[in-house]
Amino acid sequence: MADLGIYSVGHSVHRIDAFVGLLHRHRVEVVTDVRTSPFSRFNPQFNRHVLEKELEAAGINYLFLGEELGGRPPGDEFYDHDGHVLYGRLAESPLFRAGLARLIQQADRSRVAIMCSEEDPAGCHRFILITRGLRSRGIEVTHIRGNGDAESTEEITSFGGWSDPVYEEESLLDGSLRSSWRSTRPVSPGRRR
Repeated sequence: MADLGIYSVGHSVHRIDAFVGLLHRHRVEVVTDVRTSPFSRFNPQFNRHVLEKELEAAGINYLFLGEELGGRPPGDEFYDHDGHVLYGRLAESPLFRAGLARLIQQADRSRVAIMCSEEDPAGCHRFILITRGLRSRGIEVTHIRGNGDAESTEEITSFGGWSDPVYEEESLLDGSLRSSWRSTRPVSPGRRR
């Protein structure tokens, strides 16, 4: 399974033609959008319906898996007290597992890029959560950077082997959950407990 063609890319602030150029350069056939909300206030060229149309015109298919693989899941059980997503808990959810299986099935048929907004994968759930989930199944991911270079997971500076244990512990002070495997920043202040 390690020879599946799975890539990771962030749309960043690219013009749509430059973004499509990155995809063509790496022979991507399907963009799998893993944004929970597939819209961008600052980069409207990446709003779902605009992007889908532009990709289709460029001969690239679009697949939305933001509900299954998005980094901002519904449900308070996926957040710690500070609003960070508990990735270990999310990775074990049936919806996430089904989304990962669907991504793998798609990658078995075509060259796939999982897409979110951040250029640098190190701070994005597509790296910290999805790539980790794929690697645990023996699948490698190549990360397309904004300049067109491709990096292996090992070349991403924050990789570190993901040797941190996947655990949750309850704070003695306020009963809140803590985990070493979580989003890099609070992503849902409205979901704080």
